[in-house]
Amino acid sequence: MGQMPLPEKFLDMAGDEAANVVRECKARLGKKVVILGHHYQRDEIIEFADFTGDSLRLSEIAAEQSAKYIVFCGVHFMAESADILASEDQMVFLPDMDAGCSMADMAEIDDVEVCWEFLEKNLKNFKDIVPVTYVNSSANIKAFVGRNGGYCCTSSNCEQVLKKIWDKNKNAKILFLPDQHLGRNTAFKMGVPLNMMAFWKAGKEGGGGKLAQLQKSPVILWNGSCCVHQKFNVEQIKAVRKAAKDMKIIVHPECCFDVVQAADYNGSTSQIIKIVEESEPGSQWAIGTESSLVNRLRDQLEPKGIYVQTLGGVPRQCSTMYRNDIQHLAWIMDLIYRLDAGEKVEMYNRVVVDDEIKADAKLALRRMLEKS
Repeated sequence: MGQMPLPEKFLDMAGDEAANVVRECKARLGKKVVILGHHYQRDEIIEFADFTGDSLRLSEIAAEQSAKYIVFCGVHFMAESADILASEDQMVFLPDMDAGCSMADMAEIDDVEVCWEFLEKNLKNFKDIVPVTYVNSSANIKAFVGRNGGYCCTSSNCEQVLKKIWDKNKNAKILFLPDQHLGRNTAFKMGVPLNMMAFWKAGKEGGGGKLAQLQKSPVILWNGSCCVHQKFNVEQIKAVRKAAKDMKIIVHPECCFDVVQAADYNGSTSQIIKIVEESEPGSQWAIGTESSLVNRLRDQLEPKGIYVQTLGGVPRQCSTMYRNDIQHLAWIMDLIYRLDAGEKVEMYNRVVVDDEIKADAKLALRRMLEKS
């Protein structure tokens, strides 16, 4: 990963001019290009997205595309997933290669392999361990999970994935990567007590915990988290309850356990959108997730008499997702247009996953996307 400096032509380009470049290139390329936009993207990006969604929906859409060029307006692991699921003649581009994910970076492949070797050596029931990785993870982690019989999941389908595993083997032990909070909140919802969840901290001998806890626990949680959702807390919820008793609170399951328990509802970005959009006129909502999505909902629903605000009242933006601006999108669309026209161009910002890694990672993604 690493982004080259934006060419001066685009660096100095006004927003309206950049938008026109995107518009013109998109029109000329037609069905050869598809733009995917995550819900957390800026409005100026969402305007040009052919499809918007959360990680699950965009994974499904990426797998269905026939367009030669896929421009993924999200973060690096999402573009990697699109390349893993794409056909050999498709190309995946990310507007800004520095649009990464701090949570994904918390699970390094070397650390995960150390954990796996320790569990294999020390747990009597190692054969029952199934690795599960949140899609907010690198292709290397997805490949590790795939070749060890595991699954990817998203915040939309995490419960279904865990249920599928436990339906196949009631004694299955899940190593959940990399988001401790999604794993904890989902497992608790499914009836696993907190004291029956083990915790693995990379860099600590034996994960920093007790072997007996690892042995007895049906869930082992990796020490990862989202820098945006970590900022929501119970005090913010108490303040809302005090100031506006009729306001409902909905949060993302990447929030910590106490916040999820204190909220009225929790769900993925797509689930948050559905619940809030379907609420009655006059409803009031404080939402604990990324502010671009919250602000879009606020503007969309205000005419319907539904009031929306960010939990805590302070904007919580995903700074890496926000790196994808209209100038970077214009640059990539111009590059793709010139490439398609037969011009010799430097292949900047194409996301390519190694074939061996791709094959194993695809197993984990395909298992997630299987309907049964």
